[in-house]
Amino acid sequence: MTPSRLRATTVLERITWITQMLAGIRALPLDDFSVFQADPRNIASAESYLRRGLEALLDLGRHLLAKGFGIAVTEYKEIANTAIQVGVLDQDTGSLLRDLAGYRNRLVHFYDAVSDRELYDICSKQSGDIEIVLTALVKWIREHPDKIDRTI
Repeated sequence: MTPSRLRATTVLERITWITQMLAGIRALPLDDFSVFQADPRNIASAESYLRRGLEALLDLGRHLLAKGFGIAVTEYKEIANTAIQVGVLDQDTGSLLRDLAGYRNRLVHFYDAVSDRELYDICSKQSGDIEIVLTALVKWIREHPDKIDRTI
């Protein structure tokens, strides 16, 4: 795969989607577990917002690696490892992305093992981890404007 340039529209679409998913999580009743759990729609919404936000974050990382470095990555956890190797993410942020990738995989493949309490705890206490990784990716993109294709 040959490096090219990041598509500005793809980057913007992913950032917007992630931001919308985080807003959806924050709109849920996350102050009290019993209130959260009382309406099963909250649980379904939380899972959907979280999973889709994680997938968009990982897709942004994959796009960055594919276009910016010409590296095709197929496994979600590999996105984090490769982003560390090429200097897009530092070790701590890359490790955080690897953990998020693992959680996304649990949501998709082991959905029946994710308890309502665990989902509540992740959404109420750890959704900021997504923002940390997103901020790091955006920072890298801003520091490398030559890697962006702004044509429509």
